Amino acid sequence: MSKILQKTMLTHVTRAITHFSLIDPGDKVVVGVSGGKDSNSLLFCLNMYRRRYLKKVPFELHAVHLDMGLGANLDPLKEFCRRLEVPLTIKPTGIGAILFDIRKETNPCALCANLRRGALHNTALELGFNKVALAHHLDDVVETFLMSLIFNGMMKTFSPKTYLDRTNLTLIRPFVYVTESQVQQLLPLEDIPVIQNPCPANKKTKREEIKSLIDNLAQQYPDIRQKFLTSLHNFDANNLWPVKENKKGRWG
Repeated sequence: MSKILQKTMLTHVTRAITHFSLIDPGDKVVVGVSGGKDSNSLLFCLNMYRRRYLKKVPFELHAVHLDMGLGANLDPLKEFCRRLEVPLTIKPTGIGAILFDIRKETNPCALCANLRRGALHNTALELGFNKVALAHHLDDVVETFLMSLIFNGMMKTFSPKTYLDRTNLTLIRPFVYVTESQVQQLLPLEDIPVIQNPCPANKKTKREEIKSLIDNLAQQYPDIRQKFLTSLHNFDANNLWPVKENKKGRWG
């Protein structure tokens, strides 16, 4: 089972990297590892990809963890990176104190994401790396689309590859073809550690509501995630409404 799942995960990652040109020879790739199941699994799979294609696509791989100051035990993460022989940088931040002690945020997720994003990008630049790999998987793609639709009235989700012209960094998401279920199956088979998230807001977000919604839909339509992926590849703007010609007209 381990070898079969390894092959499946490697195939998904390789296809994403190939389809969207995520990694080129000579790239220096930082993986933002929170210590959770997704980012640790991404580090494992990218390391597997790097070893498999060492001669064809040589690139550097480096793990970065942002210490939020919330008291997480990072020993399992350190040992995991030593086992993979991937360098790990732990960057101390005061993000936890800013959110919960200074600002006393009751809905901290948006601000937290912005602060972590900035800290991760700055750390990648300090290390001299040009790409940042994030562990968003197919379930995240679907969830983000539905959150944008339901809460903001917009049809959008994140891209597998995003260039940031202000920093000259490129964000890549090699897990966009991987499901959360596959990540869950990989953890015990490869002894991938999961550090408990000490954030007080963990599992209390709108994303958790949407995750439950998708799970319920999947009970009736088991292939809904793959159908959504197919729809992204087959998107045709002509199948949607045109832009309003007169946005300030009689009917608004």
